[in-house]
Amino acid sequence: MRRRNASPAPVVPLPAASAADQPENGGQGLIALHQTSRHYATGDQQIRALDAVDLTITKNEYVAIIGSSGSGKSTMMNILGCLDRPTSGSYTLDGKLVSEMSGNEQAHIRNEKIGFVFQNFNLISTLSALKNVMHPMTYWRIPDKQKLEIARAELARMGLSNREHHLPSELSGGQRQRVAIARALATKPSLILADEPTGNLDSKTTADIMKLFDELHAQGQTIIIVTHDREIAQRCHRRVTLVDGKVDNDSANP
Repeated sequence: MRRRNASPAPVVPLPAASAADQPENGGQGLIALHQTSRHYATGDQQIRALDAVDLTITKNEYVAIIGSSGSGKSTMMNILGCLDRPTSGSYTLDGKLVSEMSGNEQAHIRNEKIGFVFQNFNLISTLSALKNVMHPMTYWRIPDKQKLEIARAELARMGLSNREHHLPSELSGGQRQRVAIARALATKPSLILADEPTGNLDSKTTADIMKLFDELHAQGQTIIIVTHDREIAQRCHRRVTLVDGKVDNDSANP
């Protein structure tokens, strides 16, 4: 029987960003929603999942999008992740209008600019931890050796060097989520988009995973966490509350 790690290792710091990596205006908008709506037709009714939302998120922010079931947070996540398009209004990501992108361009954005972390981990059950982290680089035109080095480095950052060859079924819930975070980081994304990332974890493992997010943000990573959990939202530096598809509150956490 394989033994689980007693606790996750701290995230290894990234190299300091150069001046060229810094936003020119010191607070450049990474995400901008302007009067963004998403409506669905159900029979004769129009469901306003998102209703004329205005939201700007700058680089290096740590934001929670919080709301109850039916508030519109999942719809917002799908739009932010280029998994869905708004019915009206606009979405600008890193200075580019998403509505003007082709399907291939949006696929490129999802694969290389956005790192997804899901509640159910979404790991491929037949692949080892190492190969799961390598998976987003499948179509990269770089040598396999380089892909392997990147994946191993990200697993090491998550404290999982000794779990490289384990299948997801051989890992604890917290370890699986750390593999998922390593996979999200492998492409050096502009944005980490996490959907209920602690929803299937116990309280101690939740605290461990949130500590990892805290450390990643301290290193300059932009992170958006979609959650219904107010304690998780309190860990972030800014909280955007959705009610009935509208932004009810947008404020910094004390």
